[in-house]
Amino acid sequence: MGIKIGRNDPCFCGSGKKFKKCCQGRRTATPAAQPAIPSVKSEVARIQASALAGKAAVMTLGVFVLFATTAGDAWLLEVTDMDAIQVARGGEAIEVEIEENPETIEINWSHKFAVQNRKFVLTSYKDQSEEIKADYPAHTILSTVKKIRSRIPPQLLGNIHLEPGEAASA
Repeated sequence: MGIKIGRNDPCFCGSGKKFKKCCQGRRTATPAAQPAIPSVKSEVARIQASALAGKAAVMTLGVFVLFATTAGDAWLLEVTDMDAIQVARGGEAIEVEIEENPETIEINWSHKFAVQNRKFVLTSYKDQSEEIKADYPAHTILSTVKKIRSRIPPQLLGNIHLEPGEAASA
């Protein structure tokens, strides 16, 4: 499963504006002219560093949530479609394919995620197997997902393939 952020999609920075009216083209500006915009790849590297150091962390970037556990696991989550991909396991970084340019972001997601009964639940796209991670920060992830989803304007929900009722049911 992949995600592409096109010109007319909500900007990944979380502003609520269309990408073309917000961050598109900013990466081509000179560094002195504009501050650097965080990229998904750079944030994945940061969360991997936390996981490798055994430090728990939760970070956000637009519609993405990244988290690391003290056991050295780290995941990248996308909150509109509830997609996930593991980026570190047991203190070791996992190389993930992320294609990122000023117009699109493509990620080959490996799992769907949910928070059920205060537990983090993963469902594999490959074989539909389900794994429950009771030691992951489920409450923090759920509240972060709800916060991000609440900022998505209703008129943009159709552009990111969410039904209005789904936004509140994370």
